[in-house]
Amino acid sequence: MARVVAAMSGGVDSAVAAARAVEAGHEVTGVHLALSRNPASYRSGARGCCTIEDSNDARRAADVIGIPFYVWDLSERFHEDVVEDFMDEYAAGRTPNPCLRCNEKIKFAAVLDRALALGFDAVATGHYAQLRTGADGLIEMHRATDHAKDQSYVLGVLDQQQLRHSLFPLGDTDKPAVRREAEARGLLVADKPDSHDICFVADGDNAGWLREKLGDRAPNHGGSIVDATTGEEVGSHAGTYAFTIGQRRGLRLGVPAADGKPRFVLDIEPVSGTVTVGPRERLAVDHVSGIRPRWCGTVPERVDGTVQLRAHGAEHRAVVAVSGDRVEIDLLEPAEGIAPGQAAVIYDGTRVVGSATISATRPVTAR
Repeated sequence: MARVVAAMSGGVDSAVAAARAVEAGHEVTGVHLALSRNPASYRSGARGCCTIEDSNDARRAADVIGIPFYVWDLSERFHEDVVEDFMDEYAAGRTPNPCLRCNEKIKFAAVLDRALALGFDAVATGHYAQLRTGADGLIEMHRATDHAKDQSYVLGVLDQQQLRHSLFPLGDTDKPAVRREAEARGLLVADKPDSHDICFVADGDNAGWLREKLGDRAPNHGGSIVDATTGEEVGSHAGTYAFTIGQRRGLRLGVPAADGKPRFVLDIEPVSGTVTVGPRERLAVDHVSGIRPRWCGTVPERVDGTVQLRAHGAEHRAVVAVSGDRVEIDLLEPAEGIAPGQAAVIYDGTRVVGSATISATRPVTAR
């Protein structure tokens, strides 16, 4: 039997994960993470994971399960490591994934560190992923049985030490089964909607939130939208933070394309404020460079496997070469809309090898 901290967000997944940990014979304590320095400024209702309502839902679930419950205030750490990082990345023209950063810096770093210091053995969460012990004795992370719900992409930043102290009780099931189980256990969150978007953006308007927070910060002044084919200025904007590579909607272009086809964001240059748009075929890339790698186990030199290049994105067959802190990924088929700042998560079959932050891509047209 292990002493386990169950991270309870207030949703159905984390509640059932906590209940399963108890059923497995562990001594479980429920913990809700207070991540907002001002809860009223984060989401309200059932859309996020940082609200007062969520805290109350988590407490009620812990009562039903019959486990102790506490709230850990990690709001300052969350603001520094996740919210500030989100703003800095957009200010630099990159597109970050705050959920992945939260897993790396908060849930499996700050929370795990505190849990171990208090004498706990592991942290259990409601993520859909599987852990197995490999032939070499290392803990392997694999995709969940339900690939449609699989969350191994946002867990690809976890290292061997973190995996050894993690539990993912839902990795072998699917969401409908989890909801049925929650109802059978008498958990009131059984029908609670899943959280969406970014928890600290109150209304889901990322661009509006960034505009308010970044204000007139120099790299985000207004600028031109330029057509990559003609070099013509076809629009203007109030800040590069409103755009991401591959974006089609909300461009507000004043000059239509000559062929009448839609244009997409191809490049973002925050210093000059230039956003470059062009036809969809110009989005295709066949090589991705990565920095700041994180390995789930042994550091590889080469992986012939697949990569996932954005959350909920497809897998792409690839050859991955590793040299120190550089990761070079040759895609066997081109991929579209790949944005610097996102994570490239590397797989060998269903096993997560590790991840890297995308620093650059090579368009197919550049060959």
